[in-house]
Amino acid sequence: MTTPASASPNTDRADALPASWNPGEVEGGLYQRWVEAGYFEADPSSDKPAYSVVLPPPNVTGSLHMGHALDHTLMDVLTRRKRMQGFEVLWLPGMDHAGIATQTLVDRKLRDEGIDRHEIGREAFIEKVWEWKRASGGTIGEQMRRLGDGVDWSRERFTLDDGLSRAVQTIFKELYDNGLIYRAERLVNWSPTLQTAISDIEVKYADVEGELVSFRYGSMDDSEPHLVVATTRLETMLGDTAIAVHPSDERYAHLVGTEIPHPFRDGWTMRVVADDYVDPEFGTGAVKVTPAHDPNDFAIGQRHGLEMPTIMDATGHITGTGTRYDGMDRFDARKAVREDLAEQGRIVKEVRPYLHSVGHSERSGEPIEPRLSLQWWVRVEELARMAGDAVRDGDTVIHPTSQEPRWFDWVDDMHDWCISRQLWWGHRIPIWYGPDGDVVCVGPGEEPPAGYTQDTDVLDTWFSSGLWPFSTMGWPDRTADLERFYPTSVLVTGYDILFFWVARMMMFGTFVGRTLTGDKAAPGKVPFTDVFLHGLVRDEHGQKMSKSKGNGIDPLDWVDRFGADALRFTLARGANPGGDLSVGDDAAQASRNFATKLFNATRFALMNGAKVGELPAASALTDADRWILHRLGEVRVGVDDALDRYEFSKACEALYHFAWDEVCDWYLELAKVQFGSDDAARASERAENTRLVLGHVLDVLMRMLHPVIPFVTETLWTALTERESVVVADWPTDVAPADDATEPVRRVADAQTLVTEIRRFRSDQGLKPGQRVPARISGVDAADLPADLLAQVCALARLTPAAEDFTATASLEVRLGLSTVDVEIDTSGTIDLAAERRRLEKDLAAARKELETTGAKLGNEAFLGKAPDHVVDKIRGRRDLAEADVARIAARLESMPVGSDPA
Repeated sequence: MTTPASASPNTDRADALPASWNPGEVEGGLYQRWVEAGYFEADPSSDKPAYSVVLPPPNVTGSLHMGHALDHTLMDVLTRRKRMQGFEVLWLPGMDHAGIATQTLVDRKLRDEGIDRHEIGREAFIEKVWEWKRASGGTIGEQMRRLGDGVDWSRERFTLDDGLSRAVQTIFKELYDNGLIYRAERLVNWSPTLQTAISDIEVKYADVEGELVSFRYGSMDDSEPHLVVATTRLETMLGDTAIAVHPSDERYAHLVGTEIPHPFRDGWTMRVVADDYVDPEFGTGAVKVTPAHDPNDFAIGQRHGLEMPTIMDATGHITGTGTRYDGMDRFDARKAVREDLAEQGRIVKEVRPYLHSVGHSERSGEPIEPRLSLQWWVRVEELARMAGDAVRDGDTVIHPTSQEPRWFDWVDDMHDWCISRQLWWGHRIPIWYGPDGDVVCVGPGEEPPAGYTQDTDVLDTWFSSGLWPFSTMGWPDRTADLERFYPTSVLVTGYDILFFWVARMMMFGTFVGRTLTGDKAAPGKVPFTDVFLHGLVRDEHGQKMSKSKGNGIDPLDWVDRFGADALRFTLARGANPGGDLSVGDDAAQASRNFATKLFNATRFALMNGAKVGELPAASALTDADRWILHRLGEVRVGVDDALDRYEFSKACEALYHFAWDEVCDWYLELAKVQFGSDDAARASERAENTRLVLGHVLDVLMRMLHPVIPFVTETLWTALTERESVVVADWPTDVAPADDATEPVRRVADAQTLVTEIRRFRSDQGLKPGQRVPARISGVDAADLPADLLAQVCALARLTPAAEDFTATASLEVRLGLSTVDVEIDTSGTIDLAAERRRLEKDLAAARKELETTGAKLGNEAFLGKAPDHVVDKIRGRRDLAEADVARIAARLESMPVGSDPA
């Protein structure tokens, strides 16, 4: 952007800015200054209204991915804006101990060093994990600083902190004493590699090419009782205790209640049961039942009182069957069983490939094994009902509301939650066993009876993170933070963990808020009043990012290449409630260009004396000044409305187009004209007013953009205003559209139309953008375009006044609001007519060729009969465009002077 020769003499503030915007040179220093100034620290004694958000705690083992970056950006937008709006803001950070992930990582590191955790024992291993956490657990915190997260670092928490451990013990005992925690043998997701139960969210499903094997139970004589069943997990037939058929299936009615001998287990029989679960139309209508190794079979087993023998140990090896398969790995046993069935002639169909979905452990990668196991469970029926009622009653509002049905589907049909894990790293289950079989639950500060031993399991990571909103604020004590900032204002997270984490927080929060009384804090009915669910970040082709596809993007790589502001703006600009967003390098580069555009525009404004001060009366302002102030007010209202609705994309789009299209592309260009080119013009009242308007517009614009792009706006706003920091500046709530701006807005719109049409016409005429040409404009109504605005049109359209001997070589007609304007231009001597004629004749030939080609296709009945409608429509569009091009170019050639260019 160029600067007029006679710039404002007051350029000190522009000189304070670097020559160009290089985010890597300023972001780190700015963030450190904000933290040291205490801008992000919350004061519970403040009399400001409270606004609080807790950060969904990332795993201590990990690093931030694009989903985290989106989460953090949106939370930072909300909290920075609320801070500017006068709220006392707490954004509380922390990390999750991530039981399985952390134990697996440290265990692997120790094995690489030749150390077996079983040899050093539990206590020594846990100390090794703490050593690793102290040495390596700060990675995410540093990454958060680079993103610009305005969190209160003085309140950073960890799910294994002493205070959070106390909260875990407290609620475990309360639930246990209320009969909501119990121990029972139930089916779980079992990881043979990790040798622990794992949660549903830690199971990832993938299509696997397996084998569907149909085999025969019962007699090999067709006249004797027999049934044919099919399975992809043939080894589980060693644990079959029944064969199920549908009650109304007449084919098997005579067999219901009978016993079928097992082909490999001596003395073992399977009962034929009738159960509505069976689909008589699928396969043979008979289903093998392995209650200890399949969730559906487990339910059948419960309904019919079946035995439930576990036929695999914790490592996935066959055990307890009394067959030759005992000791075999489950997959080796699958092959051996198939071979033996084939030898007996029991395989009734040729084994065929079968693509089916198989759950795999997210951490260890192996197929999970449904397995009957003695575990600790939370009885969720009442807790889930309270969590559902909180949304039904409006105590918590889900945004977007379209996600509510998914919420109710989950909480209204939730199964009891397995909370025990066979790990060492985590919150130890506070249950102690006595020598005579006594069981005691020990709460905080309590001591177990002498001679008692503690349960060896730890709690599911989701148990402690489910307490996160209130345990981080000091619960079960009645702390100042809890009184001031709980319930939290909003939870921002992806819709993909609505069930796994959000539901658990709601269950615990409603239990604590509605059930606990007496000396324990009952901080509120719900843990948060709003839940905002965003979508997943996908690549630019809409594909889910994954390591296997190689399409993942490291957010810190974008920070290095484009700057943190570019990363944040790209993500916020694509964030619609509940919708996924696709991003790529082009989007990040566009955001980087936007930051650079703002920097250059503000630097130009400062070099021309833009400043923040009291605005002149509307009567003293030009139409351009009044138009931009009115548009600023409209944008502010729209941005506030969008952000209040969590419509980040809509807010960012409004700010982007206002800043780029209206402020930079129009108002700054109009301001250049208002500044004038000589000293007298630049010292005029009009120029001074423009400096104030421009300064005000940039001031408000930077404040509105700050929550999304904090670094460039801090740099520019402090240079513009010479104030402390935009972080603690006021949000521009008093900026509104002007009631009396209708006419100025219409006139500027007419001026924009006229400039745009003249520029397009000039291009058609072959004029260079910066080339000035004489012109005459007639038919202008003063009510449409006052003289000063018309002069600005001429300046922006590069038109000079027509001399007395003016002769037009080209003209166009432009329809404005109240009049039709004729623009005549003299292009003689400004272009090479011969070269321009050759160019136009070449373009005309190409347009005619296109018209001929598309006309031939559309005249071909065979083509029209076979081609899809969208293909035909596309060709019609090409034909219409070709017709318009032929008419336009022919008219231009006809209007050109005959002969060669005299120059």
